[in-house]
Formats: sequence, structure tokens, C-alpha cells
Amino acid sequence: MTHPGSRDDSRAARGQLRRLACAGAFLIAGSVLLVGRAGATGTAPEARTVDEDVQALKKELVDLNRDLFRLEEELLYPASTQVAVFLSVNLGTFFALDSVKLELDGKEVANYLYTEREVEALHRGGVQKLYLGNLKAGEHELVAVFIGKGPHERDYRRGTTVRFEKAVGAKYVELRITDREASLQPEFAVRQWE
Repeated sequence: MTHPGSRDDSRAARGQLRRLACAGAFLIAGSVLLVGRAGATGTAPEARTVDEDVQALKKELVDLNRDLFRLEEELLYPASTQVAVFLSVNLGTFFALDSVKLELDGKEVANYLYTEREVEALHRGGVQKLYLGNLKAGEHELVAVFIGKGPHERDYRRGTTVRFEKAVGAKYVELRITDREASLQPEFAVRQWE
């Protein structure tokens, strides 16, 4: 019995990737030959037809590239083992985000330094994918360390830890920075989805 993401599935996906890549190479070679042939004949109607053929081949190549990207994503991150970690900010008046560091089961998986534009986008409701990877089913620990400026422009470094159970299927975790009005301090919350 084979499981999703097993070696047989991986080999089959790699074979399909190779076939698609070869088809793309043939499309490119064909377009080069058509362009060369059009240059040799030099008549306007034939050149227009060749140009249309080249444009059609370019469109097919873009479509093929999109399909290759999707196939690569499915091969690298099968849904049965996938885990994704996202970051969002709600208000953020008590904390100015500079960077985030993620550790999953004691191993650093992401370390991100933010620009002003990225922080502004998060304040406008944006959500950033910090990490996408594979995890086997079972219990795991995620540690997130937030670094920035806290109240009164003081350097602020705060961590949050969450233990979660990964079942078969995709797991989504949101790290959320909110303001706690009562204490005038930032709050770092974790939300999980299946």
C-alpha cells in the first residue's frame, strides 16, 4: 500500500515534470524554427502567420509553466503533510514590528526582517505566509519570537510557544499581533485551523 507523498508518487510526479519540461523545450525549439523560416522567406502574409504561431506557442509555454509550478507545489508540499504559518497584525499601536523568528520542533525554519512597506501592508489587513513545509502526523512545538519597538519606543522582544497536534491533512497556524488596551501592551496570539 502506498501513502500520499510516498516514493512511488514522488517518482511519478518527477516523471510527469520531466515530460512537461521536454514539451516546453520542444515548444521553444519549434518557435525558433518558425521564426527562422519566416525570416528566410520574407513575405508579409507568411510572416504574420508565423508571428501568430509564435504568439500561440508563447501562450502555451506560459500555461505549461503555470502547470509545472502547480505540480511542483503538489510534489513538494502534499496536502497530507503540509503545515503553513501566517502572520497578521490587528491595530499594532503598541508594537512596531521589526522581525520574526520561527522555530519548529527546535529547528529554525524562518527568520524574516520587515521593511516599512511590509509593516504598513500588515497594518492595512495583509496576511503574510511565513512558512510552508511538511510535517509528519503527531505532536509538534512552534516557537515564534517577535522583535520590534514596544510602548515608549523601547526595544521589545517577546516570544510565544504553541504545541499542536498535526493530523493527516493540512494544518494552518496564524500568529496574530493585537493591542491589549487594558494594559497598553501588545498581545501575541496563536490561532489554529485544520
